[in-house]
Amino acid sequence: MLFCPTCGNLLLLEKSLGAYRYYCRTCPYIFNIPQKMKAYKFYEKKQIDSVMGGKESWENVEQTTVVCPKCSNSKAYFKQIQIRSADEPATLFYKCTNEDCNHQWNEN
Repeated sequence: MLFCPTCGNLLLLEKSLGAYRYYCRTCPYIFNIPQKMKAYKFYEKKQIDSVMGGKESWENVEQTTVVCPKCSNSKAYFKQIQIRSADEPATLFYKCTNEDCNHQWNEN
């Protein structure tokens, strides 16, 4: 971003007579760009946080008898989370108690 040295407004980019230039919409200031310019910026991807929380969020939760859809284990941890508006019921989430599976699913 460049700003006009005369009035301080943001300079806009336009193509004029085959070349690019910056111009001010408020005053007659023009800055010709003498050569082609390229700039590349590579951003680091943001780490995604688990919506269900980490290992700590599943500590001290109750167990129930329900069949895991992945490994057919008969026990699972469960917790309720309000993910929609307050006038709708909370969603029930499960996590398999089998340490080799640890599959998570919700009640539909």
